[in-house]
Amino acid sequence: MTPNEDVRLRAMEPEDLDLLYRIENDRRLWNVGTTNVPYSRYVLHDYIANASGDIYTDREVRFIIDNGVGETVGTIDITNFDAKNLRAEVGIVTLSEHRRHGYALAALLQITDYALHVLHLHQLYAVVNLDNKASLSLFKKAGFKEAAQLEDWLYDGKNYHPAALMQIFF
Repeated sequence: MTPNEDVRLRAMEPEDLDLLYRIENDRRLWNVGTTNVPYSRYVLHDYIANASGDIYTDREVRFIIDNGVGETVGTIDITNFDAKNLRAEVGIVTLSEHRRHGYALAALLQITDYALHVLHLHQLYAVVNLDNKASLSLFKKAGFKEAAQLEDWLYDGKNYHPAALMQIFF
């Protein structure tokens, strides 16, 4: 699948509260990351209101992914920013109804370009559950390589799952 050329990354707005609430409280997504608690609308509203947009202050930056017709299709963020070693983690969520349209690949390619040309990072990395074949394929298509397998890295509340450390170097 080729990336969708019409994807646009934009800053979070107060109007994105419902989207963040939906994503952060979707228990099916908790197994692919490190979140395992629900977030209130108040906490998410406060997060949007207080995010400076400065990666050096917040150690992270989150973008909203819009498609060519202005629909919001997901989020992508750079977290765990390490200014000394010029690296950061990348995470992406595409809403289920907008998957398999090339939006995630386009957003990931744009965020890697941003990491290289704006943030001047040396590398981006992602930790991906080995059972998540779609995400592994996505990161490989975007140029990430599997650097290591991490045993029992992700816990879903009942079982531990291995993960792949995916990296891209600039």
